[in-house]
Amino acid sequence: MPLNIFGFQALWSPLFIIFTLVIIALYFFITVKNRHRFEGNEPLTKKQASAFVIAILLLYAVKGSPADLLGHILFSVHMVQMAILLMLIPPLLIAGIPIWVWRKFLSYSVIKFSFRYFTKPILALVVFSGLFSIYHIPLILDFIKQNEWYHSLFTLILFISSIFLWWPIMNKLSGEHKVQGLSKVGYIIGSAVLITPACALIIFADQPMYETYTSGAAWVKSMELCVPSSKLATLSLSGPEMFTSMPTIEDQQLGGVIMKIIQEVIYGVILAMVFFEWYKSEQENADEITNQALRDRQAYVVANK
Repeated sequence: MPLNIFGFQALWSPLFIIFTLVIIALYFFITVKNRHRFEGNEPLTKKQASAFVIAILLLYAVKGSPADLLGHILFSVHMVQMAILLMLIPPLLIAGIPIWVWRKFLSYSVIKFSFRYFTKPILALVVFSGLFSIYHIPLILDFIKQNEWYHSLFTLILFISSIFLWWPIMNKLSGEHKVQGLSKVGYIIGSAVLITPACALIIFADQPMYETYTSGAAWVKSMELCVPSSKLATLSLSGPEMFTSMPTIEDQQLGGVIMKIIQEVIYGVILAMVFFEWYKSEQENADEITNQALRDRQAYVVANK
């Protein structure tokens, strides 16, 4: 059965399109037109603008396009959404917003406190991994997906926790929590390890875990998150099998695999960037490192005479 039976609003989320355009316009209004009002402002770079626009367009793709509707039918698509929302969009947003805008944003006491506390590297790792794992507990996911407010709130909290997770790696503000040098490698690997149990539980389950992805009232109720209830009332729906021939258990296992693959690819790119920055720093400071080693050697010789 084609997805267009749900209508244009459910497929394309017109209000989200407007929201996306407003956010992009506001971004350029602040960073280009009105940047002179900010202390320490600098011209917006093409790299920053591209990162931000791509992040916002990806946000629409996963939460406003037909992919969002399909994510309520196929668990594998849902996991693609989560991977992009939590693993790709946050670092792009952090990189795309200029330092002077972040500095102003963090000048507000409540926001400053939140970032200073929740971006502590170990805490950020534990909180994000814990929330991610809790979200995918069958009882929790089924409950959240049948209530629009709970679903929106938990998704927002999980997204904010992902920003806190990426902050120590991506931010360039002085005085903020940072993971320096090759310590970033351990931080990234730690993040990958901590969400592995949740993915493994999904991948190796021998039966469907989520009622909202099997036929029945729970699935129809979850569809109200993206389809107006008045529209659903006009349709005769029995379950997601009306839109896909893939067995539920295979779709579920595929979702776990996809999440892990996307995570590993993104983390692999970040690791490559870390190694490149480290190597570049070592090459640029090679003379200083050599001179320091010679001074240390001379001091050792003098001390042991």
